[in-house]
Amino acid sequence: RRSSDLGARSSGNMAGRMKVLHLFKTLHRTRQQVFKDDYKALEAARQKINEEFKKNKHQTTPVKVAEQIKIGSDVEVYLRTSVIQGVHTDSNRIVLKPRADVLLDNMPFCDTPKHKL
Repeated sequence: RRSSDLGARSSGNMAGRMKVLHLFKTLHRTRQQVFKDDYKALEAARQKINEEFKKNKHQTTPVKVAEQIKIGSDVEVYLRTSVIQGVHTDSNRIVLKPRADVLLDNMPFCDTPKHKL
C-alpha cells in the first residue's frame, strides 16, 4: 500500500469515529433532558446507550457503521420529540411534563376535513 492510501483510510476512519463519539454524547445529553429527575429511567437509558455502543465497538465496515449511526440518530430524534414524562401526584393522577421539543410539531386535531366547494 502506498502511504497516501493509508492516510486516506485513517482520515476516513477518524471522521467515522468523530461521528460515533458525537452521537454518543448527543444521546447522553438527550437522555438527561428527556428523563430529568427520573433516576431509574436515567440509569436505565445510560446503561442501554453504553451497552449498544459497546456491542458495536468493533464494527469497522463503513456501511455498517453508517447504518448504526443512522439508527442511533433516529433514536435520539424519537426520544427528543416523542417521549413525555408523567409524574404521579396521587393514586389516580398523573401530571404530564412536556418539553418544548415535544410541543413544536403538534398540530391541532380536526375531526372534520375541510373541503372547498
